[in-house]
Amino acid sequence: MNKPMNHSYWGKSVDYRDMLQRIAQIGPQLEANAPADEAAGELTPETFALLKPLRFSHLLATEELGGAQMRPTEVLQLLEAVSYHSGSAGWVSMVHCCIGAMSAAFLPDSAVERLFAPGTENRFSGQGAPLGMLKKVEGGYTLTGKWSYGSGFSHATWSHSACFVDDGTGKPAKDEAGNVIVMCAHAPIPEHKQLGNWDVLGLKGTGSIDYSAEDVFIAEDLVFPILTAPPQRLKELFSLGIVGLAAIGHTGWAMGTGRRMLDEIAGFARSKSGRAGLIGESEKFWYDYGRAEAAYRAARAFVMEVWAEIEHLAESGQMMTTRQISLVHLAKAQIHEVGVDVCNFAYRASGGAGLRAGVIQRTFRDMMVAANHFTVAPSLVTSAGRDLGGQWSDRVWQFYDLIEKK
Repeated sequence: MNKPMNHSYWGKSVDYRDMLQRIAQIGPQLEANAPADEAAGELTPETFALLKPLRFSHLLATEELGGAQMRPTEVLQLLEAVSYHSGSAGWVSMVHCCIGAMSAAFLPDSAVERLFAPGTENRFSGQGAPLGMLKKVEGGYTLTGKWSYGSGFSHATWSHSACFVDDGTGKPAKDEAGNVIVMCAHAPIPEHKQLGNWDVLGLKGTGSIDYSAEDVFIAEDLVFPILTAPPQRLKELFSLGIVGLAAIGHTGWAMGTGRRMLDEIAGFARSKSGRAGLIGESEKFWYDYGRAEAAYRAARAFVMEVWAEIEHLAESGQMMTTRQISLVHLAKAQIHEVGVDVCNFAYRASGGAGLRAGVIQRTFRDMMVAANHFTVAPSLVTSAGRDLGGQWSDRVWQFYDLIEKK
């Protein structure tokens, strides 16, 4: 028998439609600020001041922790809306959102009671690749390491850094099964050195800098095992693991960016002079545009279908399976793949207009960078295809690998 639906699973304190209206109000200013954000290499204080009241770090956290406990399909639309106006603002928003969700999902009660205490308004940023080492000391650990791609780091208050655990000889410790232990450690942002190194092609305003830690104390309850952490709250939804939560952010970002490029090139083609006037009369252009619209809308519908099913399962008290995570990866990859195709089409069609500074050029650069992120690597699509095709249907996802059951 199917389990009864729990319609009180989601929060009631924040209406995402009100947030969409607020994003629509600040959207023009986010867009106007985008060149300054790129020049600064991070969101300017003016841009972040617009985003801060939206509390993206708290959208997926439980209401008990002061969060919105929002449906993933609603969070996707909010990230889509911000990213439509500014790729960099959308990227920082999604990083704070997803890492905030991970901290709220997997840290023990004693930690979240501090990090999500009333009035704290913490924001989280960092890196999920294990490039540091924890050493056990009284009351916790010390953390040393250097990480890259700390998106939105300067606007965060707490870091989230993947690391190994020293086995006492300087080598990574292993569990009883012989697997290397990978932890996620949290520390106040001022405890780190911010090292810059963000001179890049696209997403230039995200401030995705390198950062380091040198013997930073980490309390024992401010770590969780990345590969095996059991969810402490909203156990059905958060059984997606950190990979599934990260997928919400990357997917929503690509939804907004792809939509913006379609709207931008259509508006350009409706102009009456120069190259725009020429392509506006071109049968080939409008045929290609129609196909691009269809591809984008199909990919977005696939995304919403996958996440609506996840919501249904969570409401009915079911944990997520390998199949749900495979579909999450496929939907995420497809919305990016279509986004790349849309951006290539629009850039080529725009001629010199896309070459010069402006929305078309910036959106093209941002999408090319995002599509190279390891969370949309071809290997994920290959593994998901093998699961759906029945070749690896007896495997389980561990981080970004589909492995044999142990």
